[in-house]
Amino acid sequence: MPTASTEPNTQPWQGGWHTGAKALSSPHCGPRPEGALIDLIVVHSISLPPGEYGGRAVHDLFVGRLDWDAHPYFITRKGALWQFVDCDQRAWHAGRSSYRGRMECNDDSVGIELEGLEGLHFEPAQYTALAQLCKDLALRYPIAHVAGHGHIAPSRKADPGAGFDWPRLQGLLGWAPERFPATTLS
Repeated sequence: MPTASTEPNTQPWQGGWHTGAKALSSPHCGPRPEGALIDLIVVHSISLPPGEYGGRAVHDLFVGRLDWDAHPYFITRKGALWQFVDCDQRAWHAGRSSYRGRMECNDDSVGIELEGLEGLHFEPAQYTALAQLCKDLALRYPIAHVAGHGHIAPSRKADPGAGFDWPRLQGLLGWAPERFPATTLS
């Protein structure tokens, strides 16, 4: 697993690890099914405890070390990029889900967590980092769609929520509106 580099990135990937991210291995993954086509990016939001930013709780959750008694691809509020799962692996981020006629979005997607609460705003640095990461993912995989967790599992999830500015992300990427859920760009 590579470590983050302070040198400018000329090649954003080393296998399924992004060279601009701090690599932190998570046990919450497994092999992708044979023939899986990684063509979907799923945007999530998280903060632990809710509304608190900058702590270690999210990191500890993803690497399987969260102290449950302490309190009843992650982009921090400042735009720092942490990677927990090799993108060639199937991360367990989507749960029961479906999108663009396919079930089980974990099989063919990469999940990106933004530090934040669903429904609240996100920082400019997060949009900048997210757009660059999406572009870098599209260099390695045939990314055709970007959706929120709420779009792929609407009966149980709402993140990143109403505070996420989908038109802003679409504008930063310069990708066609058809690559985004129609309900996000109104």
